[in-house]
Order: sequence, then structure tokens, then C-alpha cells
Amino acid sequence: MLLVGFICIKFKGLKNKYEELIQQTFEYPTEEFSTNQKGELELHGIRLMDLVEKYGSPLRFVYLPKIAENISKARQWFSGAFERLNYKGKYHYCYCTKSNHSSHILSEVTANQAHIETSSAFDLDIVKSLYHKGEISKDIYVVCNGYKTDGYVKRIINLINLGFRNLYVILDNVDELSKLKGKTQNTIKLGIRIASEEEPKFEFYTSRLGLGYKTIVPFYKEHIEGVDNLELKMLHFFINTGIKDTAYYWNELLKCTTVYTKLKKVCPTLDSLNIGGGFPIKRSLNFEYDYAYMVNEIVAQIQSHCIQSGVEEPDLFTEFGSFTVAESGAVIYEVIGQKQQNDRERWNMIDGSFMTTLPDAWAISDRFILLPLNHWQRKYERVLLGGLTCDSDDYYNSEQHVNAIYLPEFKKEDPLYIGFFNTGAYQESLSGQGGIKHCLIPSPKKILIFRDDAGELKDQLISEEQSSKEMLALLGYDI
Repeated sequence: MLLVGFICIKFKGLKNKYEELIQQTFEYPTEEFSTNQKGELELHGIRLMDLVEKYGSPLRFVYLPKIAENISKARQWFSGAFERLNYKGKYHYCYCTKSNHSSHILSEVTANQAHIETSSAFDLDIVKSLYHKGEISKDIYVVCNGYKTDGYVKRIINLINLGFRNLYVILDNVDELSKLKGKTQNTIKLGIRIASEEEPKFEFYTSRLGLGYKTIVPFYKEHIEGVDNLELKMLHFFINTGIKDTAYYWNELLKCTTVYTKLKKVCPTLDSLNIGGGFPIKRSLNFEYDYAYMVNEIVAQIQSHCIQSGVEEPDLFTEFGSFTVAESGAVIYEVIGQKQQNDRERWNMIDGSFMTTLPDAWAISDRFILLPLNHWQRKYERVLLGGLTCDSDDYYNSEQHVNAIYLPEFKKEDPLYIGFFNTGAYQESLSGQGGIKHCLIPSPKKILIFRDDAGELKDQLISEEQSSKEMLALLGYDI
């Protein structure tokens, strides 16, 4: 259950300070969060009020060391499973650029020797830029997913001709192959994406992405086998629900490995299985997920099926986007006012907008870890959170069936600051940096937290809050 979703039950001896409430409700402090003697929140030992005092609010910040930490953890889980099971293949960690395209993110990802998964044409312009800056080599794996437009195909061919030896074009539909044929004399390394079946709750039965299970082997034999410069290397598998210990996930994984073993028997160049992404991220202080167990079970099931079918174990690729970057990001707001609307509903108004800075909270009721930055020693009160826009949907509550959250009491003369954590994936990409926002609410300033060459933590302003002049110029006003 999320921090903002707990129900406070009065009982004998219950304390009424916010810090005491958290300590009674959760295992606190956690690996990431703690509070100092002043009742202020610290993240990885960083006093977050320092950022507020230095830069003001609202602000978005990125804690870069978390990216390297998560990449390293995933590698350890897979290498541990490979060693325990004597798995013969190799493991390759890919980052999904669509989660966050920012240059500082990609620089950190590639500095940790992660590979890249792309979704559209302009992604490959980023790859080319990274190469020209010397941040990647032509040996990096570039897994090209998504629908292949003419612009996308043009850039794919350009990189192949430039000498990118490990660029894999993942076929999303049968027509994409014809767009590639005859465009280069160099070898085109291919993958095929499986159109997985969706969970029963979905409004459709099969993913719109990829080829059906039964069509893949015949498609290879008819259109790829024997073509001189086409080489099938990868089978790609991904489901929307992510990697979860459910019957649905294990059943889809089994169907995927069944296709792989059948395809491998007729296609000797096939040597890689991409199991996509979907590792969950922390949405609560009580988050629990046994990553090592899930990795071990996935590797064991793939290995077992390959042994039973008499084929070599494939190299395994993953495409972790949210897992890579989500826990590196946070957004900070000030509570700038409070409105008592009736005898039960008290609204804390923030100096930003949920719709424009945390779009998933508005669009799909996604939840993030919410904690105050200061005043943990105050009494707590039950509130609702409202954004600055005039839209009635610009609010944040705990869950659809629980309409309140708990924060330290609001006092106008001594401001309260709050932070939403693990927001580093998709929120900035969906809301956009700059541009036009709902009700002309500006993009907040952006701070980068990183380690310098000596290993010391530093913070740097990398983007100012969007100005009126910048926004109105986009709308055609001359001011």
C-alpha cells in the first residue's frame, strides 16, 4: 500500500506527530530515505531542503548515481543466476531511450556500458550524436524497436553503413522487411518481435506490436532464409504487465521459448532472446519484490526448455527503462496555500501542476512516493493536494477509493515543502521540457545531482524555469 493510501486508526497511545505516524506505519528509515534531527527529509544522505534553499521551487532533480546502481544490480542478478545454473549464454543490459531521452541520462547509461533500445527515427540521431562525442563505439548493441517509418529506415541504413556491427532491426510487421531490402550491401541483422497475448482485462486479445506466434517460423523460411545480406539474430518478447510472478507471465514466457527453440532449429544464426523490460520500481515505502528470485526463475525456465528441445541457450537481452531511471528522479513543490472547502475536505495547493509535471498521476492514476521535506515533527493532518491549473482533474489523491493523504500541518508563516519521488521515467518525456503547458504553467527548473571526479556529490542547475517570453513566442506572440 502506498504512503498516501494508508488509513489512520486511532488507538490508545498513538502519537500525533508526522514522523511518529510514518515510523508506526512503515519500516522507516529506508535504504534511500531518512530524517535529520530537525525533522527534515534526506535522500541518500542529501538534505533536500538545501536544494530548496538554493534553487527555490518548483523544481525537478535527477540523482545520477542511482542509474549506475540499478544497472549494476541487474547485472549481478543475472550473473548470479548464470553462475548457479551454469548457463552458457551472455547477458546484455539495454536501456529504453523512450523512458528519458535527456543527454545526461544517456551519458550516464553508456558510461556504465549499457546498450541502447530505440523506438523511433530520432532516437538514432541520439545514437549518432553519442558516437561522434566518443561516448559509444560501433560495437554497442542498438536494438531498433517500433514501427519503421521511412525516416527510421533511412537512419538504420545510415548507421549500418557507418559500421555499427550490432544494430538489430526488430521487425514489427511483415511489411517492414521490404523497406530494408536493397537499401545496403552490408549485412542487416534482424530480430522478430512476438505479438504476445494480452491479459483478459485488456480490451483487445493480442498486442498490436509484432508477429503472431504461429507465423514467425514460416515468415523466416519464406522471406529471410537464404537472402545473402539478411541475418536473423534475435527473437523479441515483451508483455505490458511487466515481469511479475503470475501464471500469465510464466505462460507467455513458455510460449516465447517454444517459438525460440523451433526457430533456432531452422535458423542457425539465431542466438539471442530479448525478454524486454518491465522490472517494477518502488511506488511505496513498503515495496517488496524479489528481483534475484525472478531473474533466477526466468533463466532457469529458458535453460530448461532449451535443454529439452536440444538447442543451445541464447544470449539474453533485457530492455529496462523505468527500472533504469525512475528512481533517479523527483519533483519538489511548495504548499503555497490551504483551502477548507467543507467540514471534511482541506486542500493543500502546490506551486505547480500535476497535469503538467506528473502526467501519469493525472492520465493513468499512477502513484509515486510522496513525502514532506520538512516539518516532520509537526502534527499531521488529512488533506487533498491540488495543482495550479483551473482544471478540476489537476489533483493528487492516494487511490481512487481513498480521497485523502496525510502531511504535516500547514502554517502559512513557515512553508511546507513536499517531494514526489521515483518520477524519473516518462514524466518529463510526456510533459515535455519547455513547450506549451496546460493553463500556461511553466516547466520547472531542473537540477542535476552527480559525483565529480573525486567522488564528491555536486548539484548543478541545468535548466531554468520556463519564462513567459519563451512560452508566448511559441504561441506566436511578439513581446
